[in-house]
Amino acid sequence: MNEPPRLPEGSFAAWNRDRLAVARRGADECGDVWQLEPGVYVAATAGACEAVLRRAQDFSKAPSPLFPPMRGPSEAPTPEERVHAHAARMRGLRAQAVAARVGEIAPGAARFADRWPTDRDVEVLPLVRHALAEIGVDYLFSEDAPALLPFAAQLFLAREVLVRPSRWEWPRWIPTPARRFRTRQQAAFTDALRPVVRRRRASGRLGDDVLGQMLQPSSRYGTLPEEAVLDTLPGITVATFEAPTRAAGWILLHLARYPGAADRVAAEAASLPADPAGTTGTHLDNLRYTQALVREVLRLHPPSWLLTRRAPRRTELADYAIDAGSTVLVCPYTAHRDAREHPEPDLFRPERWLDDPGSPGEPGAFLSFGTGPHGCEGAALAMAMLTLLTAQTARCHRVSEPPGPEPGYRVTTFEGLATAGLRLRATARGQEWSRVR
Repeated sequence: MNEPPRLPEGSFAAWNRDRLAVARRGADECGDVWQLEPGVYVAATAGACEAVLRRAQDFSKAPSPLFPPMRGPSEAPTPEERVHAHAARMRGLRAQAVAARVGEIAPGAARFADRWPTDRDVEVLPLVRHALAEIGVDYLFSEDAPALLPFAAQLFLAREVLVRPSRWEWPRWIPTPARRFRTRQQAAFTDALRPVVRRRRASGRLGDDVLGQMLQPSSRYGTLPEEAVLDTLPGITVATFEAPTRAAGWILLHLARYPGAADRVAAEAASLPADPAGTTGTHLDNLRYTQALVREVLRLHPPSWLLTRRAPRRTELADYAIDAGSTVLVCPYTAHRDAREHPEPDLFRPERWLDDPGSPGEPGAFLSFGTGPHGCEGAALAMAMLTLLTAQTARCHRVSEPPGPEPGYRVTTFEGLATAGLRLRATARGQEWSRVR
């Protein structure tokens, strides 16, 4: 087996300045796999990225949850508890479960469009985040969501503080101020959730939301322990709206930059019911172009553009030798720009995801939600949220960027691709795309 090629000297320093540019350069110059520094490899093309994500035994996901269990190391969840918790969560997050609850997701998307202040430039990500947090927390906890939403907002703030770039990388056991803040917010969320879990179990009314599904006994595992329920939910709660917010920023920007595509979404959204609560999985399925637009934006700007895996033993990747103990960085950003997978990969073409006559062939790799054993659990929920938010926004508004030579946002690359500071203007559409009445 050969050693992967390495970019010229100085690339690691450039990586710390502009990771996106270096990743694209590495993909162009070195191909499938290349070495960033000793023990650090980058999988850049679609085939290499999919291979890493699917081969979970050869490339394991690092066990570093943002919200670790509140129990001490000696009381860490057992492997059986982790498997049970995953199965319990997926009962409420799989595609069929999401489709059955679309009528609970759609009103939040409609409220976002209704609340957007019109005819003035506004910073949109805070508005989007609040709307998606309401939708996500409601999907997880239904009638208990209003009481838990403020704690979810604090969990998000703790996450932002924790992942903020720093000159120093402290060992995990050091209680830095950011980690102490995270622990306090996690404890507050857990303290608010614990009586909800106990009340539901005592009454026998477990609910049909994600929490209720986790409280349902399993024929294989029995009842999930209370602490296992509480440990898993802080991370899931933040995940329902954190990455989708980043994605929504890019989607709204594309509605502004491609008014023809926005008009097509608006026309499609006219078929949605007047009462958003009446939206069904069939309505969602019929938003074919809107879903294609969402997928195309996620292809060009994957919210999590870089995923980390570890090689526990020496292995092979794309005919290259990967040493044991190495870090392998999977780059969906460059994989999605692999011309072998997506013709004219830098062009925004939602039609590539449609099977209509004249569409540009079979679409290629799509890794915005990962793939393989550790693919995103909430992919179906995220797609439903983003599709309905896009449809409702285009139905109500024409979106535009503020005038000026410079874009009104900053791309951050530390944790994900986010349109930080994005400012857009919404102008009410005419009656041509009003709701069907």
